[in-house]
Amino acid sequence: MRHRYACPIRWADLDLLGHVNNVRYVDYLQEARVDLLRAHRWSGPAEATESLVDAIIVIRHEVTYRAPLLFGERPVLIECWVTQLRAGSFTLAYEVFHEDEDGARVVYLEASTVLAPFRFDTESPRRLSAEERAALEPYLEPVQRERPAPLVVDRVRARRYPVQVRFSDVDVYRHVNNVVYFEYFQEARIRLFMELGRGVSRARTLEVVVARTDVDYLAPITLRADAYDCWTQVAHVGRTSLVIESEIADGDRALARARVVLVFFDPETQRPTEPPADYQARLRSALA
Repeated sequence: MRHRYACPIRWADLDLLGHVNNVRYVDYLQEARVDLLRAHRWSGPAEATESLVDAIIVIRHEVTYRAPLLFGERPVLIECWVTQLRAGSFTLAYEVFHEDEDGARVVYLEASTVLAPFRFDTESPRRLSAEERAALEPYLEPVQRERPAPLVVDRVRARRYPVQVRFSDVDVYRHVNNVVYFEYFQEARIRLFMELGRGVSRARTLEVVVARTDVDYLAPITLRADAYDCWTQVAHVGRTSLVIESEIADGDRALARARVVLVFFDPETQRPTEPPADYQARLRSALA
């Protein structure tokens, strides 16, 4: 069994290409997840106004972008289901799509989220209760998870960018919401591109689109006056793609890490394309 949620699209969700921005998709996943939990009167995010002791925290997101989603009056549909149930965590899978009358789908995004029950009064994880397992089991479609490749950010060659937390970034648990981390990594990535692109000739319009984003949440980010550090490095440069790795930290303490696969995109042909040779050379020089 799968839970289905109809998510409205807002005009403010769009990026410069007129597509739903990669960050906003994660917001849609959160809405679908909360709707699933609310359907079972979960004591965590779905009923956050009643209980701030128990919560469900996000451990990891894996998000693959399949096709651009445009603005429209019709809500986008999201199905979510359980792929793994463990003693102290569970994994949800998602599919974001539109469906016609015959049931044919256009899939825009596939994703998975590892979640864990957590007690804020003791600042410690807890096990799933029997009632919680019973609520999740009808949605179970078991899938064996692969262990993610380790991510190490080399601060010697990585660029440092400040992460300033806004008051609106913080959720009801007084932590930065999991969706906002994607925005922080995006801001650092754009600044890196701006630095590497200074003085590069542009014979044609060239855009970069996100193909995949994996984020590991290691410790909470909270509201404070001082900025956090986001260390960002170029990890791989292909013919039409590249990989960016980042780490948000408080001094030596890592708070979150991300690996993002991006594709150079020609808006005229709507196809992947090679970047200018001088810009690609700068990207490759950043690998050293």
